[in-house]
Amino acid sequence: MNIQEKYIARCIELAKNGLGTTYPNPMVGSVIVHNGKIIGEGWHKKSGEPHAEVNAINSVKDKSLLKESTIYVSLEPCSHFGKTPPCCDLIIKNAIPNVVIGTVDPNIKVAGNGIKKLIAAGANVSVGVLEAECNELNKRFFTFHQKKRPYIILKWAESQDGFIAPLTKSEQKPVWITNEFSRQLVHKWRSEEQAILVGTNTVIDDNPKLDVRDWTGNNPTRIVLDPKNRIPKDCAIFDNQVKTIIISNAISSSNKENTIFEVIDFEQNPAQQILRILYQHQIQSVIIEGGRQTLQTFIDENLWDEARLFIGNNYIENGIKAPIIALKNNKKETIDNDELIIARNHD
Repeated sequence: MNIQEKYIARCIELAKNGLGTTYPNPMVGSVIVHNGKIIGEGWHKKSGEPHAEVNAINSVKDKSLLKESTIYVSLEPCSHFGKTPPCCDLIIKNAIPNVVIGTVDPNIKVAGNGIKKLIAAGANVSVGVLEAECNELNKRFFTFHQKKRPYIILKWAESQDGFIAPLTKSEQKPVWITNEFSRQLVHKWRSEEQAILVGTNTVIDDNPKLDVRDWTGNNPTRIVLDPKNRIPKDCAIFDNQVKTIIISNAISSSNKENTIFEVIDFEQNPAQQILRILYQHQIQSVIIEGGRQTLQTFIDENLWDEARLFIGNNYIENGIKAPIIALKNNKKETIDNDELIIARNHD
């Protein structure tokens, strides 16, 4: 690892502090180095708040050193006015002579313009340092801007004999297949994604809140598929506490402040239509925790990026079969007595 890679790696490390809190913005980290010593660091914490470069520059005590320094940033500095001024302008204003960038911003509002602006101002700009790692850091942001859809994570738990739920149960609550540590990890995952999606049967059978009560973080936007408007209005998803999008064949209720109704044709490639709606709502990532039918819909249309599958240490014997999926590029780990398989879809 050379010097530039060392500092961009630090930028990535800093940027990860913003996982789950920067939407719709990307995660970005920045480091300022003078004579081989880090004199400033920063990361983007929340949309509407200062960007990584601004926080890094503000953290430098002796601003006169900036004229002899190098600023490292994991993603191309922005060149447009959004909720905050362009970071390029601040770099230029402080006459930082060297700029090292991990990867180009795919957002059409930036997309190389920040680099051009810095070069035009006389800065020495290097681009593409740890590029693959910087792209992976913002896989959600890149997928949203390049594929015009959110990054899709499929998640489910199945028993040793391949079932995700019993055929019948006595109470309207989940039947747990995994242990408490796996369930807490799922709540951590929810805090990292912008939205969570489930189907009708999951809501009717379990009455879930779809929140992060076992973790600290933001509750995701709730996406609920209810083709025939069967979900009772006293279910937790209608509490109006979190932005909730109900997708059905026909609207049955009027929109509230936090509850929005959308319509699609469930007979024609529903996954594509659902993703189109999520893109319109500026949702960059979604974790799908629905039942077999919901998960299989996205699998069959090959619209998924990651699958996260728990295999519990129990047997159901007679129940609802787990989704059918061909998993490649697997990583496996053990969480107490549960097995976790994480796979990526590179098709």
